[in-house]
Amino acid sequence: MGGRAMGAGLALSADEVSHGERVRALLRQEIAAAGGWISFERYMDRVLYAPGLGYYSAGARKLGGGGDFTTAPEVSSLFGACVAQQCAEVLIELGSGVILEIGAGTGRLAVDTLTRLESLRCLPERYVILEVSADLRERQRALIAAQLPGLAARVEWLDAPPSRPFDGVILANEVLDALPVARFRWKPTSCEEMGVAAADGGFVWAARPASPAMSSAVAALAAGNGWDEGYVSEYCPRLRPWTRSVIGSLRRGAALWFDYGLPRAQYYLGERQGGTLICHFRQGAYEDPFIRPGLQDITAWVDFTALAEACLAADCELAGFTTQAFFLAGLGIDREMRALAGADENRFARLANQARRLMLPGEMGERFKAMAWTRGMGLGVERELSGFALQDLRHSL
Repeated sequence: MGGRAMGAGLALSADEVSHGERVRALLRQEIAAAGGWISFERYMDRVLYAPGLGYYSAGARKLGGGGDFTTAPEVSSLFGACVAQQCAEVLIELGSGVILEIGAGTGRLAVDTLTRLESLRCLPERYVILEVSADLRERQRALIAAQLPGLAARVEWLDAPPSRPFDGVILANEVLDALPVARFRWKPTSCEEMGVAAADGGFVWAARPASPAMSSAVAALAAGNGWDEGYVSEYCPRLRPWTRSVIGSLRRGAALWFDYGLPRAQYYLGERQGGTLICHFRQGAYEDPFIRPGLQDITAWVDFTALAEACLAADCELAGFTTQAFFLAGLGIDREMRALAGADENRFARLANQARRLMLPGEMGERFKAMAWTRGMGLGVERELSGFALQDLRHSL
């Protein structure tokens, strides 16, 4: 590689080059042990989550201006302030409760949510973070200790979903898009699974006949979508079992999912040839998942119809589905701007610019969606969650 990221012209440090080679060695070993081929789902799992080597398990800076991508909480504290308003509604309905955040990134959402909840006098009993990345966990601890010293004792970390039943709110911002996906290539008379083989020191796509389970799943996705022969896309076999395990201990409360994605009918349109797989590295987006294994993020858009189906399978009620823009508007982002800015008009102007990035259709406003599941709350039409009151897109699922 000559110290450079293949295909992108971005210089890598010596540590990055060394780390990348260790990841490639692991992959080559697994591919050889499996007879020369592994599924893309397995490849994505290894490059993102292999202990000590995967993108989310090793010590690289991932989020924010110095990282590979920027999430809504990093764009503005307005996001966390609005999420706090939604959490407060649920906690008040329950009488008390816990907030469980899945994959807390830098800790920015936790800080902003707790800050606003404290001002609302509606703090949770505990704020629990489920985090698989050791370096992100340390960043979260440092940020919370520095900015919320009086609340730090209220925050705790878990390695696995809680086993004891609890009441409260589950938050997952840009988590589902990082679940490993299976890739397929469709033909009118057959289906192929797109896997990974080793070649010339790197990795390449390699197809083999799909399993009966994949063929059946893809046939259902293909129905009525007008795919041309050779249509390639992906789906997430882990979504239903993973979400069910995460929400399993929620006795009463709500789960709030935020991510980029589409309802199934839009996701699998015939013109969306190639799927939605994308890689992130140093604030850039790239299509090749093989050029920087272990150093770049790999994501795929969320099929929100599949997420809604997972909701029903988890014995929950689908309480709302809307765009991020309407979610934030429903929770009074304009009021939150004034509350954060006070009399400082310069800060208000900066917050207004941040709000536009969160809400405009060409930015994050429509591409990102919000979905709510509830369990044991008994909310009726007159008491719907405020973040989903202005726009109801459940019919599109």
